[in-house]
Amino acid sequence: MSESTSSLDETTELAESDEDPRDTVKKLHGVAVTDSKGQIVLHPAAEGYHDLIQLLVEEGYAVCVDLCGADHLGNATRVLPAAIEPERFELVVNLLDVRTPRRLRVRVQIAESDPSIPTISDIHPGAEAMERETNDMFGVCFEGHPDPTPILLPDGWEGHPLRKDFAMGTIPVQFKAVEGR
Repeated sequence: MSESTSSLDETTELAESDEDPRDTVKKLHGVAVTDSKGQIVLHPAAEGYHDLIQLLVEEGYAVCVDLCGADHLGNATRVLPAAIEPERFELVVNLLDVRTPRRLRVRVQIAESDPSIPTISDIHPGAEAMERETNDMFGVCFEGHPDPTPILLPDGWEGHPLRKDFAMGTIPVQFKAVEGR
């Protein structure tokens, strides 16, 4: 699938280089933009995430291909625009425009102190299960989600297995002798 960045080039606002480095970040729809191997990556604030997704649907990004969480506990190597403050958790959403073959990624920083963000299942119904998985594995709550019950974990499960501070468990394994050996 070819990547089209013409819409990015046409609507990018770039401030003068003698200003604060946070002001020199490329922006699209008022949101910081980076490029990852030819793919546009938007970095909205959590408060503007839902509105941005709605705007992107109107621009043709009608398919939510993937939505997942990431725990960056102890990871100082990730690259973010100067205007974006790194947080422990990150939500990554990949969108697709099927009319004009192009992809776009949205990366939202989510604070450890309040790991919640608005749901986009009202915009992309297919994101409903992916949001439930992210809730199960990372503990990110999706405000306004129609069914926040666990999807991967059994009832009564304590904790979130993909958090980097979640203790590794052990599973007792019993081996039986194979007859005839």
